[in-house]
Amino acid sequence: MKLSFLLNGEPQVIEDVEPTTSVLDWLRVNKRLTGTKEGCNEGDCGACTVIVIDENGARAVNACIVFLPQIANKALRTIEGISTLDAPHPAQQCMIDHHGSQCGFCTPGFITSMVAAQINNDTNHDVTLAGNLCRCTGYAPIFRAAQACEGTKSPKWFYDDQSDLRTLAQSVDAKLPTTTDELANILAEEPETTLIAGATDVGLWINKDLRDIAPMAFIHNITEMEHITEHSDHWKFGANVTIEQMRVWSVDAQASLTPLLTRYASTQVRNSATLGGNIANGSPIGDSPPALIAMGAKLVLLKKDTTRTIDLQDFFIAYGHQDLQSGEFVQSILIPKNQNNLRCYKISKRFDQDISAVCGAFNLHIKDGMVQGARIAFGGMAGIPKRAKHVEACLTGQKWDMNTIKASHDQWSQDFKPLTDMRASADYRLSVARNLLTRYFYDLSDNPTEIQEVSA
Repeated sequence: MKLSFLLNGEPQVIEDVEPTTSVLDWLRVNKRLTGTKEGCNEGDCGACTVIVIDENGARAVNACIVFLPQIANKALRTIEGISTLDAPHPAQQCMIDHHGSQCGFCTPGFITSMVAAQINNDTNHDVTLAGNLCRCTGYAPIFRAAQACEGTKSPKWFYDDQSDLRTLAQSVDAKLPTTTDELANILAEEPETTLIAGATDVGLWINKDLRDIAPMAFIHNITEMEHITEHSDHWKFGANVTIEQMRVWSVDAQASLTPLLTRYASTQVRNSATLGGNIANGSPIGDSPPALIAMGAKLVLLKKDTTRTIDLQDFFIAYGHQDLQSGEFVQSILIPKNQNNLRCYKISKRFDQDISAVCGAFNLHIKDGMVQGARIAFGGMAGIPKRAKHVEACLTGQKWDMNTIKASHDQWSQDFKPLTDMRASADYRLSVARNLLTRYFYDLSDNPTEIQEVSA
């Protein structure tokens, strides 16, 4: 595999590279750029944060779970490449001025996250820095540094990188398809091919499980699957739409999704993770499937010259088993409009950067005080994301009040037989699910239900 990209403004051409070499390992071992640190090596701590630049802008990502082919035809900036000969970047100076560093191990990652946020004019530091951990300084001086950096100009090298990318020799490889037709041909010849989009899950297969995932294809360059398009009665999401793209879209288009998507890992992970990947891996604790099922989403699946569309809820058959035929892949997701009563609740031990113990999504159609229809879906309650059909049936046709909610109490155990694991007990999960329906009732009544909003 031959790859071309920019590293801190300098063109790089790599040949005969192992496709699963992480950007972090290559930087530290091959280039001796050791400012980018290795902490958790699974995308949680942010010590390895770098900036990836393309025609769409700049984004912070975790170098430990980004493979070299994923930066082909892009520009990469590390902590060593954000200052100039004349002066440090404002984020660096602000960290100095506000005493935002003690041991310094986490500092390069914080600064690169700040620089990406500064370029994007994003001043929500609670969100942009949620994926960077500090064990000794504390967040107060770091946040003050981030606030002091607000409003400073984007660095000249950002625009130079975008300009220089237009003249960069393009990486061309059979395992870097740029169209769905090319991908369909690959899967027709080798249907067992592992597809890598954001690698936020696959990266851990390599780093932690030491799996051999060959043969593989990197699908992040298929631009036709990167877009969100509006239609008369639905939205169409390409499978390569990132979770961060979806989060930004949701603010105006489906605000009830925004809190859930904001708590989906970190900015660095959301900038890489794709909606199609979150669905296709079939995880029972993925956060997007319950919400999408509650919304009545459909999947568009492509196999060579054949396209089929199925309800998302039917895609998940059993743990580790999805309705995906040999040589078939997720091309897009169709989400119906007008989901006014959708609410999503993520329950986890930590507020930020944690896997859900339970993730519930509720979408009831209520008219004249009566439940006309119900779609309720959960993650973390079964081996697959699953609808609560017995509960739905108990609610439908009934008056929307606490008596109806209480009457559904025994139906939850008919729908779900959750496991006990390190995140929660089975009894806890069932209790939470029941309680979330009560929370949903008060939520639709415009009563505060978020702990940050409730006061004595």
